[in-house]
This record gives sequence, structure tokens and C-alpha cells, in this order.
Amino acid sequence: MFKALHLFLDKFDPQKEDLENYLSQSENSNLKAFFNNIEKLPFYESALNYAKEIEPEFDSLSEDARKYLLVKTMLFSPGLDLSNYPKGLVPFHNYKDYVATAFEEHLYEAAEYAEVNGVAKLHFTVSPDHQEKFEAEFEKIRSEVEKKTQITFDITYSHQDPKTDTIAANDKNEPFRTEDDQLFFRPGGHGALIENLNKQDADVAFIKNIDNVVVALRAKEVAKYKKMLAGKLLQLQEECFLHLNALENEEITDEEIAEIEKFIREELFTAFAKDFNSASREERINRIRERLNRPLRVCGMVKNEGEPGGGPFLVNMQNGTKSLQIIEGAQIDEKNPQQKEIAQKATHFNPVDLVCGLRDNTGDTFDLTNYVDPSTSFVANKTKDGKPLKALELPGLWNGAMAQWNTVFVEVLSRDF
Repeated sequence: MFKALHLFLDKFDPQKEDLENYLSQSENSNLKAFFNNIEKLPFYESALNYAKEIEPEFDSLSEDARKYLLVKTMLFSPGLDLSNYPKGLVPFHNYKDYVATAFEEHLYEAAEYAEVNGVAKLHFTVSPDHQEKFEAEFEKIRSEVEKKTQITFDITYSHQDPKTDTIAANDKNEPFRTEDDQLFFRPGGHGALIENLNKQDADVAFIKNIDNVVVALRAKEVAKYKKMLAGKLLQLQEECFLHLNALENEEITDEEIAEIEKFIREELFTAFAKDFNSASREERINRIRERLNRPLRVCGMVKNEGEPGGGPFLVNMQNGTKSLQIIEGAQIDEKNPQQKEIAQKATHFNPVDLVCGLRDNTGDTFDLTNYVDPSTSFVANKTKDGKPLKALELPGLWNGAMAQWNTVFVEVLSRDF
């Protein structure tokens, strides 16, 4: 989360180098934007007060030294110690009289679209080291949020299974070692959380990143689009169930089968393998049934304005079929001119805004681990103790881990509305 700031503290010396020159280097463009807007950060004032306590001569320091100390105060103790806090508990929105975390903002959003009989259920996947911090934050804000929303919140937590951890490597592709010379294993990425989702007892699940939230006053606008996505999911799910039930009738006509094929092509945007039309009637029915009887998701997509995130693409699958997939940049072969051009022309991206149907037409929950594409693991660049490392990550939760789901994309408004 604070990779660029860790590298800044590690590489920049305000006594030996000019900050303006340092920020003029192309690889530091994001850092330049950070310093140009540092006063807008919701934790800026708190960090500034800490810095002045730590260094009584703060105001007499050079501007470069003040900025260096300010970043150090943000990340470490004594100071805000944000490098040891999960993203969900970092001060996120600055209101006139207080600062809210992303965790708190999720409660206000959930109250608008996830409430059933006065209760909103939320589930957070967190690090075991941070769960107590989340629980403490909830107890701190619970009374006020429930008073404002008139909703009771049922919050549960889970952790990423340690068995999915992968060994990290340094830039020489050698095992990464910590400061005490121990091999470093790190969580295998959000794709490991398909196991956590698989354990949820729910008909419908909304999935979002912890930082994909707006200020509380806009929660109603967000809820309107969340409900639209859920409505589209339920509509498609009902049609899938009706078609699956119809396929159980031995007297189903060829015309009815053709209508189901049309639904799969035009509503689920899926193409069968080339040999589909030459297959026997029984084989075609089996393939149709297999195509319909799987988890379903509807994904909100916003117009691409340069933000990072997975994009919506139609992908040729290894079994000869075509299906809609969310593809991350790490999955694009930069050496392939065709792939690179397609990625650069992408018009939309996924801000991680998914609604998922987890049950089949009999009411049983799907075993989600059966719908993962294991070939879509990838290597990501991360940091540990301020040092860069390479991490092997499992197929992403909304990428390879859901590669064999039925998927539909719907354009929604950007969170900046």
C-alpha cells in the first residue's frame, strides 16, 4: 500500500539531494503527485502534529527535511504507524468534525442495499494480526453508525489459509530473506480467498475491495446501482434455472433447445466450441446443461480513465469455448503486439464491484473451487520491510478463480460521480 513511500525513505537523503530533482525522475511521478496533494490527505494534520512533537525544531528544518520527516511520521512509530495498519483502518475520508475509515464507510453503504429485516450482514477477510483492530474499530463506531442508519450490523471475519502462502523471491530470483535472514512466505494473493467465499452460507454475495467506497452522503447513489446489478443477476439466474429445469424434460423440442442456445449466446455472451453443432442432440444438451449449471456473477464496469484495475475481455478458453473474463495487467503478454494493442484500447475497467449467485437450481451451494483456472497464476511485485520482492500469486479472486463462472458485464457510474 505504501510501497512508493517506503522506497522514498530508503533512497532519498534530504541532506544530500534536492527533492525537486528527485521527483523529476520519471519513476517517481506517483510520488510527485503525492507531495503535490499531501495536504489533502485525511491524516495529514495528525501526521504534522506528530512530526512537530517528535522534532521541536520542525519549522526551522528545510522544506525537504520536513517532508521527509512527515512521511516517516506517517508510516512509523512514534507517529501514525500506518505501515502497520490494514488499508481498511487507515484514515480515509476527512469530514469537518472527524475522519472515517474505509471500514466505517462500508457499513453506511451496506445499510442502503444489504439490509434484510433490519440487519445488514458484512464479511471481511483480514489478516489474523489485524482482526482485533477491526473489532475494536467496530465497537468504537458501532453506536453512532447504528443510530444514524437504524440498522443492526452482523459482522464476521475470516483469514486467508496459511497453506496458500507462497515463497517470495528477490530481484535475482533467489529466495527472499527477511532482516533476520529467514525465508519469507507471503499470502498467495486474493485468489486464495475463493476458499473463504466458498464457506459463506448465502444466496447472493456482493464483493468489493475495502477501498472501493464513497463518502456516506453518496451511499444512496451507490446503492441504486448495486441494486441494479443484483436485479440483473437475479433475472439471469431465474432464466438459467428455468432452462435447466426444462432440459430435464425428455420431450423438450429442438426449437426449445435452440432458444436456450440463443440465451447462452446473447445473454451470457458465451460461445461453444466449434464442434458443438456437429455433436449429437444428447451431447449438445449435456454441454448446454454444463454451461448453465455453474456460479453466476454480474460485474460493474466503469469507463477507463487511466485507473488501474482488471478489464472486461472476451477470452478464448483452452477447451475451445469463448467466455467473458476480467483480465489484470499481469495477465497481458506485453511481448505480444496483438494483446498489447487490445489492452491499450480497453474502454472499461473493473473497480471490483461484483454480485455473485452462489446456489444452483436445486438450492444447493456450488463448490466454487471446481471453477478455478489454475493456469492463471502470476508473479506480482511487492515489498517487505521496504525492500522489493517477487511474489507468486494464485489465480485472482475475480480473475482466474472465477474463470469458469458465467459472467455478465454492466456499465455503472464511476465512484467519482
